[in-house]
Order: sequence, then C-alpha cells, then structure tokens
Amino acid sequence: MRYAKSAVAALTCALVMLPAGAAHAGSGPAAPSAQPAPSATAPSPEGNPLSPRAKAAGVCPDARQIGATAYVDRNGAHIASVKQFYSPQCQENYAYLWVWQSYRDVTPSYDVGLGVYSYDRDAVLGTVSAKGTHQQEFWSRGTDTVRECTSALGAVRTPGDPLADQARTEKRC
Repeated sequence: MRYAKSAVAALTCALVMLPAGAAHAGSGPAAPSAQPAPSATAPSPEGNPLSPRAKAAGVCPDARQIGATAYVDRNGAHIASVKQFYSPQCQENYAYLWVWQSYRDVTPSYDVGLGVYSYDRDAVLGTVSAKGTHQQEFWSRGTDTVRECTSALGAVRTPGDPLADQARTEKRC
C-alpha cells in the first residue's frame, strides 16, 4: 500500500511538472471478462479499444476491462473514471481515463495523467499526460506487465488547484 501511495504521489508530481502543450497516449492480466467486444469506433465511458484515440495509443483491439472501475472525485462528486484493460492477444495492460461530461461542462481545461502501476517494480509504466486539455478519453501506452501485480492510476488537476484529484483501480495479480 505504501508503494502505491508513493506511485500516485509521483504521478501527481509529474503531472504538475508537465510542460504546456505536452500530450501522450496508451495496460494488467486477470480472468477474462464477460464484457462483449465493442463493434463501433465511438469512444465511451466503458472504454472502447477500437476508438480513434485507442488506436493512436496502440491499444490492441481485443483489450477488455479487468477489475472494478475506480473514480476520481472532486468535492464529493465523480469527475472521471479509471479502468485497467488487458489484451490477451498483445499480452499488454493499459490504463484508461474517462473524464465525465458533467465536469467538462463546467471546466474548460484541465490536466490529466495516467499509467499502470507495477507493484513488482514499484514503478508507474506506460504513462500519458496532457496539460490544459478538454479531451474526454485517454489511454496509456501498453505495458509488459501481464505477469505482475498491477493497478491503473488516473489523476485530474483542475486549474487553480495545487494538487490533482486521483484514483487507482484494485490490485490485480
């Protein structure tokens, strides 16, 4: 648990230090999900590995959610969802962050950061961040962590706030 808190703090610090205009894209194993594969390419709160942003991040089309969804909260309200995805075909894990429309409606821009935390390495991998964005869908880069214990991490910083609000998914081994 101590390492996970350190990783989230490191991700938050990296998010705050992000230069303007930077953006990136792109990870954990577990039992197969019963979630059906999406057939359309539209982004969605559930996470669609066929969306244009997922494809740009190199997400494998068979990626599916593993574990429960975590929520980034601000002032008691959900502002984003964090999920971990796994691709059996590519043997990669991905972090996924979806910014809720209710937050986007009142916040013209925000900073985000996400990645896959490896408990085995005590490191955040596949990290992606964006500063001053209004995008809704974010994917981490794929990580070679399917034989490791992992969590997806996600952070959203509202302008004027010194720290990001953050969440992590449950540990998956």
